[in-house]
Amino acid sequence: MKFEEVFRTQKAVIGMIHLAGFTREEIDRRARREIGQMYGAGVDAVLVENYFGDVSDVIRTLEFLQADLPDRPYGVNILGDFASSYRLAQAYGAAFMQVDSICGHLKPAEDKKYAAEIARLRSDGKPVFVLGGVRFKYQPVRSGRSLEEDLRLGMERCDAIVVTGPGTGVNTDMKKILAFRDVLGDFPLIVGAGMTAETCRQQLGAADGAIVGSYFKAEGRTEREVDPERLRLFMERARRA
Repeated sequence: MKFEEVFRTQKAVIGMIHLAGFTREEIDRRARREIGQMYGAGVDAVLVENYFGDVSDVIRTLEFLQADLPDRPYGVNILGDFASSYRLAQAYGAAFMQVDSICGHLKPAEDKKYAAEIARLRSDGKPVFVLGGVRFKYQPVRSGRSLEEDLRLGMERCDAIVVTGPGTGVNTDMKKILAFRDVLGDFPLIVGAGMTAETCRQQLGAADGAIVGSYFKAEGRTEREVDPERLRLFMERARRA
């Protein structure tokens, strides 16, 4: 699968659905509202993650997307669980999945088992486009390999590499983005954290897309509601870029 076929554009903006809320009903209402706001503003795809909610919340949101918006690209990320993300994507018609670390976070013996699991899942005949993080926020570096070595392994295990800064909502430094691009060449690169309306022009100039969550929210805070003006401004500038 090619990047442009999955996201239907050469520069993709992927909106993160964090599943915030205190009750099942509130989580569902908010997720559906955010999905509508993001697609309505021109976001190319949404990514459902158990950042606040649990796996059952993710499943209900995927069921909604599959039933009501099957022609829109959407994806899933069960944090720290490649296999569950992959299987849920297959089961609920998601075009893609994300995993925070595709390589680099495990010691060599553990990494060998992880690589085998990825290869086994991806050989079952029902492919899912995989966004894989390298040197990702909050993730350890235990491989003993160089950045270039981990990136090259990552390219073998997934379909697009995700780069971030040190934390959620924290800027991803351009030097890091360009270092990844230098190794990846034409391989798809996604900025996975911290992109804003002010930085999107420069960062999208070097990357193929962005995962945006915190910036779309009131005051840039992940737990807050989507701010329509921040969403509009970002998409306006991203399209101009």
